[in-house]
Amino acid sequence: MKLINAKRLLIVTFILGLFTSHIIAQEGAVQGVIVDNYGIYVPGASIEITSLKKGAVSNQNGKFTIVNVPEGSHTILIKYLGFSDKSVEVKVDSKQTTSIVVELSPSDVVLDDVEVVGNFLGGQARALNTQKNNPNITNVVSTEQIGKFPDANVGDALKRIPGITMQVDQGEARNIIIRGLAPQLNSVTLNGSRIPSAEGDNRNVQMDLIPSDMIQTIEVNKAVTPDMDADALGGSVNLVTRSTPQDFRLSVTAGSGVNTISDKAIYNGSFILGDRSANKKFGWMISASINDNDFGSDNVEAEWTDEFEYNTGNQDADGEDILEEMEVNPYANVFEIRKYLVQRIRRSFAANVDYEFDDNNYVFLKTMYNWRDDRENRYRQESEILDGDDISQGDFIINNGNLVRFPVESKRQTKGGIDNKRSKNRRLEDQRMQNYSLGGEHLFGSLQVDWLTSYAKASEERPDERYLEYEGEYSINNEINSREPYYSPVDDADLALNNFEFGELTEEHQYTDEKDFNFFANFTLPADLFNNGDGSIKFGVKSRYKKKERDNNFYEYEPLSGLQTLADVSTQDYSDTDFTAGDKYQVGIFASSEYLGNLNLNNSSSFEREDVPDEYLTANYNVDETVYAGYIMVDQKLTNKLSLLAGVRLENTKVESVGNELTLNDDGDFEGSMEVKGESSYQNIMPGLHFKYNLNEKTILRLAWTNTLARPNYEDLVPSSEINQEDEEIIVGNADLDPTTSMSFDFMAEYYFQNVGILSGGVFYKDIDQFIYTFTYEDAATGFDVFTPFNGDNAYVYGAEVSLQRQLDFLPGFAKNFGVYLNYTYLNSNANGIRNEDGDERGDLGLPGATPNMFNGSLSYSGKRFTARLSANYSDAYLDELGGNGFEDRYYDDQFFLDFNAAYAINKNLRVYADITNITNQPLRYYQGVRNRTMQMEYYRSRINLGLKYDLF
Repeated sequence: MKLINAKRLLIVTFILGLFTSHIIAQEGAVQGVIVDNYGIYVPGASIEITSLKKGAVSNQNGKFTIVNVPEGSHTILIKYLGFSDKSVEVKVDSKQTTSIVVELSPSDVVLDDVEVVGNFLGGQARALNTQKNNPNITNVVSTEQIGKFPDANVGDALKRIPGITMQVDQGEARNIIIRGLAPQLNSVTLNGSRIPSAEGDNRNVQMDLIPSDMIQTIEVNKAVTPDMDADALGGSVNLVTRSTPQDFRLSVTAGSGVNTISDKAIYNGSFILGDRSANKKFGWMISASINDNDFGSDNVEAEWTDEFEYNTGNQDADGEDILEEMEVNPYANVFEIRKYLVQRIRRSFAANVDYEFDDNNYVFLKTMYNWRDDRENRYRQESEILDGDDISQGDFIINNGNLVRFPVESKRQTKGGIDNKRSKNRRLEDQRMQNYSLGGEHLFGSLQVDWLTSYAKASEERPDERYLEYEGEYSINNEINSREPYYSPVDDADLALNNFEFGELTEEHQYTDEKDFNFFANFTLPADLFNNGDGSIKFGVKSRYKKKERDNNFYEYEPLSGLQTLADVSTQDYSDTDFTAGDKYQVGIFASSEYLGNLNLNNSSSFEREDVPDEYLTANYNVDETVYAGYIMVDQKLTNKLSLLAGVRLENTKVESVGNELTLNDDGDFEGSMEVKGESSYQNIMPGLHFKYNLNEKTILRLAWTNTLARPNYEDLVPSSEINQEDEEIIVGNADLDPTTSMSFDFMAEYYFQNVGILSGGVFYKDIDQFIYTFTYEDAATGFDVFTPFNGDNAYVYGAEVSLQRQLDFLPGFAKNFGVYLNYTYLNSNANGIRNEDGDERGDLGLPGATPNMFNGSLSYSGKRFTARLSANYSDAYLDELGGNGFEDRYYDDQFFLDFNAAYAINKNLRVYADITNITNQPLRYYQGVRNRTMQMEYYRSRINLGLKYDLF
């Protein structure tokens, strides 16, 4: 459907809605706000006029609207899990909207023998009621629930949800995997608008950028409805920011702690302040958060091969050296020890206002600005086996097929930045995400209209990033321990500083930004097609214009004097006898970060600068992506217990990109470049069905059939290429990539406990087509190896998940204060059409990112004033990245995190809290091919926090 036709349809429907409201002159509307006993909005409440078979569900602001209500007096019944039912009498006038405010109180079942201090049950009730009354399969987490776990950012909070795995960066959850599907296959929105990505080569949203205390609700939609963005192959995460309050609200948190890996302090603080005018028309809220974390990590990395050759010392007829290949067991041909020193400062600010012109017209403005500075020094000791040409017969030893001694090139590299107030001699990564949304809700007779327009921008800048490297050659003993690879020098004298000669000195600047302009409008009309009560027809349009730009540079500097060896510069020994990976791993002596930061590289009498285009040119690009979408859906009661939501969504996508083609000559030097352009467009029609069966008041069965897509990564779409004649390789993008699509089936059963809990279980199946992977083949014209993104054939993912969340109030005495939170997810996947470096199809291969087993568990205690929770999170090992063959495949190892937090309420407003995270000292670990072959193991140790929280409702 073209956009012009969609506009015509909306105009006709709008006029029809106005005409309908005119002919039903004896009817009016009821609009209201539901709040709890603290005056906080209640989302997900069920509102019914049982005599008319009419009802509604309150939204995130506690608001609801019921249209086409006959004039006269009616009884409205409000039901909310964990709260007492409440009946309210309203009088409806013809052609008028009647407004009410209803306050709910916790039920006697929940309060029995428990003194509630603060808003203890409210958050859990809000989340479960929203989940219960949603038409689709979701998981909902409220800010109060997040506060029960020691999760500083949204990513760490998300890992508690069934079916979700998080990839970590420096110990913090960053990239989200939903039901086994990689981060770029899922969508993340803020108040319904897609969050742009600051990542240069993919669409991932960095979840550790947003503090958890800035979010009111997290909604994970595992089966999207037609009125949601369709680019959510695994699922869609919607972050709902805080709404303006119904009454005065003040909340302040301040805390501090320590990182045990660095023994340096953590500082954090936040506040929320808001109120509503005396006439209740104007509301406002401001909130802010800051977290200053000075930490680091201890890291060991390796690359593995099963190939080895050496120089026999003989030449062939052409005078070329004859190399002899030897059969050896797999060994680490590259070995690294790394020490990271990191300071991460996360800031966030939000300001929201709304204004209610009258009962039928409401507008709001929501803004958020997130800013993170990540300062890093890295000290890397890297050793790599020499090329076979440089290895003589007496240079190596093989025992029982194990290569136990060989010569290496060893490098000592310091990573840092310039000496100024922003960088502080460290590599600075300045990442920001901002969002400004203006929207409204209106009622024209029977026609409900809501709209939103937004501007969002994400950026990442890494200015003046410097590397200073020194190199030496010596022989090493290779310890045969694939789980803990280790090189040691044959002669310790080879580690003398004057044996390490100047290798390279570089400075680079990276900048990436992505801008999103969004607009959507939704229109809802009442329509009882089956004469069973409530029903509606909803339709709408959306447009999104996205612009992504990447602008990097890279320079090498040659010192005209000095810096010849590591002994000629200011150094520091960064070895640590308490290195977390093991005390045998001593990183050694490096040029100090202060020395590197104070070098004046702009002094032409000291340094000669050279531009190096092959380091950045193919990474630079501009992409414009435009998406137009329209949908229509019906929500109907087929019987008193069975409801159906059915609809279809159409999305039209157009992509225009500009990149660079780069050529390197036979010596690997830059030969030339040219600008290249690409363009593509595609349309997707995605129908969906959602059945919801209310077996009884507490039990719900759900069945869904949905169709979704995932657009290719920008880096893959841009037709940039690198032709390397020395290595005989071509790396090229693919502007003709198709989006990955999925057809999904979901079944879920849910049982809700009256004391605010849930037992749920379900199964799901996803049939995925055109997934994208890196394909390797031989170019017919040149014989070069070509690496390019390619659409695979198809894949499938299926699995099951179960969840239990409840208070153990059936136990005697104090034991009734215990509660459990448990969920488990099982996944299986298979990918077809993936070919190895020889062009043969690889069989029995799982989909990258599909985690076979995931588990969350926590045991909590909630007394009159004291609360405590021990939380566990487990995710199984999974295939992370495909190599040219099974030996080269990279896997993300399993992880088990254990956290503890506790709080004591001094009174209903003030409490103290303490938490400790990563009690298990869980490392980030990758392995190559088989589990015992370590590629990376990075340790972070535990973090401890203490603080105060003050809430005035």
